Amino acid sequence: MNPLSRIAGLAVDRAIGLSGPAESFTVRRDVAVPMPDGVVLLGDHYRPARNNAPMAVVLIRSPYGRAGGAGLVFAAPLARRGFQVFIQSTRGTFGSGGQFRPFVHEKADGLATLAWLRERPWCDGRVSMTGASYLGHTQWAIAPYAEPPLESISLNITAAKITAAFYEHGAPGLRNALNWTGQIGRQERSPLGPLPNPVQIARMRKALRKLPLQAADVDVAGAPVAFWRDFVDHAGAGDDFWAPVDHDRSDLARLPPVSMVTGWWDLFLPEQLRDYAAIRAAGVTAALVVGPWLHGEPGEIRAISQQDVAWLRRHLDGGPAPAGPPVRAYLQQAGSWLELDQWPPPATVLTTYYLRTAGRLAPETEPGDPMPAWFVYDPADPTPSAGGPVLQPPGKQVDNGPVESRSDVLTYTSAPFAADQDLVGPVRARIFVRTQTEHADLFVRLCDVDQKAVSRNIVDGIRRLSPDTVPAADVRAGPDGVLAVDVELFPTAYRVLAGHRLRLQVCGGAFPRYARNFGIAQPFGTGHAGRRCRFEIFADAQRPSCVTLPFWR
Repeated sequence: MNPLSRIAGLAVDRAIGLSGPAESFTVRRDVAVPMPDGVVLLGDHYRPARNNAPMAVVLIRSPYGRAGGAGLVFAAPLARRGFQVFIQSTRGTFGSGGQFRPFVHEKADGLATLAWLRERPWCDGRVSMTGASYLGHTQWAIAPYAEPPLESISLNITAAKITAAFYEHGAPGLRNALNWTGQIGRQERSPLGPLPNPVQIARMRKALRKLPLQAADVDVAGAPVAFWRDFVDHAGAGDDFWAPVDHDRSDLARLPPVSMVTGWWDLFLPEQLRDYAAIRAAGVTAALVVGPWLHGEPGEIRAISQQDVAWLRRHLDGGPAPAGPPVRAYLQQAGSWLELDQWPPPATVLTTYYLRTAGRLAPETEPGDPMPAWFVYDPADPTPSAGGPVLQPPGKQVDNGPVESRSDVLTYTSAPFAADQDLVGPVRARIFVRTQTEHADLFVRLCDVDQKAVSRNIVDGIRRLSPDTVPAADVRAGPDGVLAVDVELFPTAYRVLAGHRLRLQVCGGAFPRYARNFGIAQPFGTGHAGRRCRFEIFADAQRPSCVTLPFWR
């Protein structure tokens, strides 16, 4: 290793919070791995210079290249900690053969790569996997099916049901999907790679508003992108195109020990926490860290790097078990961490707050006004999104005042809290609604209103309604056409400070985070015109719209 590379490596280690002596290693580039169908995938093999004997291998499978961010942040730091690493470019990316169809080939290619690794003379048969986001999906595609099992995995900022991040309860996640389309579509052709720049940001803003959306990939990437075409062609309820790439129904008991890191503002959060609970229920050892992070922000990457090294030390080198309870969760607005034995935590008191007349939110119901509150959603002027869990900033917590001032948003506000109140766990709402059209979206957001009346988002959720989803187990239709709709909001750990109030927003969308609902039946990719939709929100004793909050005691 030359001195310049060593200095650069130490700078990366410092940036991601890894300390201690750095070991020397060798790298063999462009190692060919044949797939059963004849396609050849390329990988880079990192090996500690001090050891010539067969060793365990840490496998990383990435669509983002081997010498770029994935290699610098995930592979090389592990090699400097003494691990043997094989980082492979997925099919159709950075020299690997075939076409990159995101998610589609990762199970077959991953299992073939695992078998190939175990046949190498420098591998002792033990293989662990690590990585984040798509690099976490490539682990889900292998781990439940590997025989013999992997030694450990690190499922960071990802989910077994990967498509939940792009179709949240039926609503296409337009901004996240198009941002990622632009990233993967131009990463090998642009001198800046996937990094955002002012020109690209302007193109993205324009493309998000363009109708129809079918060719928006060309606008942001300069050429058709296979993922985008799959995304727009298979967005309908009941489409089974994505079923083979979701692994939430796999045999979780077959998983090796699992490490997870995610953030309260990560787009994969709800599914990842669901995964964690299911993995623990299956009897698998698992550890979880949830911090105050957006997807892939520096603090999250540091936490991932530190936990992954400790996890690999434990399961490949026989290092010490992690100290403390298995779950660490950052309590937002409190500046402290909770240590929990499980997620969701059992020591919460579920308290229901009801929507009441005159825009009030209160923990008790009352006879109420049988006349509903109402608003009109117009797809030509869709209700805008503000902040939240998005793939690229700006996101997280922002001032919601401009959104709440619109005529197509209803708000319900509580009295000030006399003392600090901590929300720790899942948040759910039940809204009684009647819509003028059969096709509509119901967006619900919980906000923290401070003593200066600034409203900032805490969590939210959306539900797409159509004849395909009504009636369903959690959407019940009454004889008067009123629907009882259960909306799952994101989970959280959040302190509502004394003197602050809670506010619930109810509206018909959050654009461009989610695609606008046209109010009529038409394909998502080719839709270009729609109908205004009147929403009636009921808040009487017979139809008690409400939100259920997990107060931590």
